[in-house]
Amino acid sequence: MKATRFYKMGSALLTMALATAGCSEEEKATSTTTTTTDSSGGSDSGSSDTAATGGDAAAADTATSADTSTTDTAAPDTAAAAKNLVEVAMGNPDFSTLVAAVKAAGLVDTLQTPGPFTVFAPTNAAFAKVPKADLDKLLADKAKLTAVLTYHALMGAVMAKDVKAGVIQTVAGAPAKLSSKDGKWYINNALITATDVQASNGVIHVIDTVLMPPGNVVEVAVGNPDFSTLVAAVTAANLVTTLSGAGPFTIFAPNNAAFAKIPKADLDKLLADKPALQALLTYHVVSGAVYASAVKAGKVKTVNGAEVEIAVDANGGVTVGGAKVIATDVLGSNGVIHVLDTVISPPAK
Repeated sequence: MKATRFYKMGSALLTMALATAGCSEEEKATSTTTTTTDSSGGSDSGSSDTAATGGDAAAADTATSADTSTTDTAAPDTAAAAKNLVEVAMGNPDFSTLVAAVKAAGLVDTLQTPGPFTVFAPTNAAFAKVPKADLDKLLADKAKLTAVLTYHALMGAVMAKDVKAGVIQTVAGAPAKLSSKDGKWYINNALITATDVQASNGVIHVIDTVLMPPGNVVEVAVGNPDFSTLVAAVTAANLVTTLSGAGPFTIFAPNNAAFAKIPKADLDKLLADKPALQALLTYHVVSGAVYASAVKAGKVKTVNGAEVEIAVDANGGVTVGGAKVIATDVLGSNGVIHVLDTVISPPAK
């Protein structure tokens, strides 16, 4: 599979192309500038890649091949595919649940427009993995259903050969990650089982699992038991509202093992000292969503106001303030989390 660039939609394009689509603070973080290049990168909330070189959320690239050259997205060959995306799906009995969901969300007309669109289409078996009560509830909630379905769609028709690993921006406005492992390709945790089902207004790639849009970075952390100490610290520092805001944020997040390196008496003292705790936690936050492939060596300004040193070794390993980055691109709706093995402390003032 070769590489092609996805261009991010502006709000005007979203309004025109997806007229029916919808989705689903006590303090604001100081705006800062990060050092990035103009390529891209990304992961599901459990996966890890080591950070190294170039890109951001505004120009996310899509995924499938070892070839990393980029070209403009091309429309499909309409002569070869006379039926639109909805008609193609309706003609395949294995997409009957997906078709029912698209109808329930009121997205039929949208997906019959010229587009073009790339749709990652869950099969009936994929929908069958969702507990029936949850699926029935989802189908009855039009706003949430629209958010879920548009999370499976991208602007532009991208064939399998034109994709590359990295973070992409979906029509829902939330990021997703394309990655490969052992010769197989995934979007988040869903295996891509078939590709290049062509339509007159786009292309369908078939997946084995229904994708769910990520929550914000706080919700993602709350949902991961390995961040329980971090969540307790964020709550004690009264930063939940801030980090649940629009952002976007890049969080260098120490896991529980990182906090366990701090003597218990010192950690208890820190958790009880709100100003000191806020200073420490905001030193782990950078303004803007900086994915792994956009990270490069140098100093970046944190929300704390102090700079932190990022180093990249010859093998692509990354340290932040001396702490090793052990997992990258844990996606949130308002930013991205990179996991650290050590808590970093801001310089003394």
